[in-house]
Amino acid sequence: MQREEMVRTQIAARGVTDPRVLEVMRRVPRHRFVSDEARPVAYGDSPLSIGHAQTISQPYIVAAMSEAAAISADHVVLEIGTGSGYQTAVLAELARTVYSIELIPALAERAAANLQAIGYTNVHARQGDGYAGWPEHAPFDAIVVTAAPPEVPEALRQQLRVGGRLVVPVGTDWQELMVIERTPTGYRERTLMPVRFVPMVRGPG
Repeated sequence: MQREEMVRTQIAARGVTDPRVLEVMRRVPRHRFVSDEARPVAYGDSPLSIGHAQTISQPYIVAAMSEAAAISADHVVLEIGTGSGYQTAVLAELARTVYSIELIPALAERAAANLQAIGYTNVHARQGDGYAGWPEHAPFDAIVVTAAPPEVPEALRQQLRVGGRLVVPVGTDWQELMVIERTPTGYRERTLMPVRFVPMVRGPG
């Protein structure tokens, strides 16, 4: 099976060990989140275009970010950048509830429809500016950002629950994937790896 091979050769082999994340990566149908033309290579070790100058991240990055977020089954998670909805689906399998924001209206509409069609009932998706987060549903146990801001948006830091983790690629051109944990007195930060994501764009206004 292609998903089993993907997990074995691209994800587990590169150091992702969380058993829940590995199981979810085996289960989520990545081919349902790419174009018909890209389906033959849906389980390859590479990002793929989803239109509108956006991409679906390579499976390893999706798994690594999900593991870094340390999501439990009772967690409420915020995702910034719904994109195709693939990372959203992975988070939905791991968490109790996922709130996901996508700036580009066509992608937001397509992803929401696709997630619903596949059967994800614990995802709340909307079109909007990810820089503002989703304060009505804060604080979040984890926040996963799938586009790169030049610096960490303060609103996202503030919407993180104490003990929660924010996983975000930070920088321009090439970035560093950062894990930021909120503590009772502030934030603890560490860098996971160099990455390359599309830029995180601000909404109008």
